[in-house]
Amino acid sequence: DNQWVEVAIADNGMGMPDPVKQRIFDPFFTTKAIGKGTGLGMSISYQIITEKHGGKIKCFSTPGSGTKFVIQIPIRQQTISALPIPAES
Repeated sequence: DNQWVEVAIADNGMGMPDPVKQRIFDPFFTTKAIGKGTGLGMSISYQIITEKHGGKIKCFSTPGSGTKFVIQIPIRQQTISALPIPAES
């Protein structure tokens, strides 16, 4: 599709099970021990990609086979019209 730029990032690590994959973009979700991470990195990344750029991010992972993130950003950004300012009475 020539309307999107796509970036794919993959590793050959241990992958992640479905319960983890389903929550990977949830705020404050982490698999690290208490005090070893805030669990905000993927949530903030998701928010920036989807809300600020109108894009998409998907996670593909199978235990034992690594993980792949696919990020798609539209080539043309939609402009957001300014909301009218109500007149003072």
